[in-house]
Amino acid sequence: MTFVPQRRLALLGGGFSTDTDDLLDDWVLSRVPVSRPRVCFVPTASGDAPAYIEQFLGTYRSRSCEPSVLPLFRRNLDDDALRAFLLSQDTIYVGGGNTANMLTVWRAHGVDRLLREAFNHGILLCGISAGANCWAEGSHTDSFGPLTHLPDGLGLLPGSVCPHYDSEPGRRTSYQEAVASHALPAGWAVEDGVGALFTNGHLTESVTRTPQARLYRVDPAPGGRATEQAMPCRLLT
Repeated sequence: MTFVPQRRLALLGGGFSTDTDDLLDDWVLSRVPVSRPRVCFVPTASGDAPAYIEQFLGTYRSRSCEPSVLPLFRRNLDDDALRAFLLSQDTIYVGGGNTANMLTVWRAHGVDRLLREAFNHGILLCGISAGANCWAEGSHTDSFGPLTHLPDGLGLLPGSVCPHYDSEPGRRTSYQEAVASHALPAGWAVEDGVGALFTNGHLTESVTRTPQARLYRVDPAPGGRATEQAMPCRLLT
């Protein structure tokens, strides 16, 4: 009988770059069933910003894991080494920044195909902001300046994603309008502080580091409207 690994990804509304309590980072690590998971940070969306990389390393070096970084703007791995490196990870953590630029760079280097392969191998994929947007079929983004819809993504998660649903002015209204008009498919709106785990395309766990933060399912409704449904979230402590 052939073993088929579970395909898992997590949308994060926080973590090492925005929070001080490390609750979401600990939650991510707890979802990997090994004692010292290998965690690779992919900072492409920020242009491989050095301060962002150091922030990741400063947080994850103090945890029970083996952190590493994949830079693409000064890439030092050939294609075979790049594939071997990514497929040796237990978790791949994608940082925030510009979603559209990140997807373009990934495709130029073949990272989009490797992430799909990693996903199919059972490696946990996760990320914040652009690093949450990228996994879906489409997303809500400020990649082009004003808030807009981006009908582009890796398509590993059915539907669309909207990050910063509660914290950035206009996000909630603009995302609902995009879903209502079918510019984006129905999807998931992530408030800051939330973590959402999907297994084989289905929501299997949602958590929050703050009592008020929620994950929402946003669907089109008759009359050119959209509806949102709050998902139960377990409070992390």
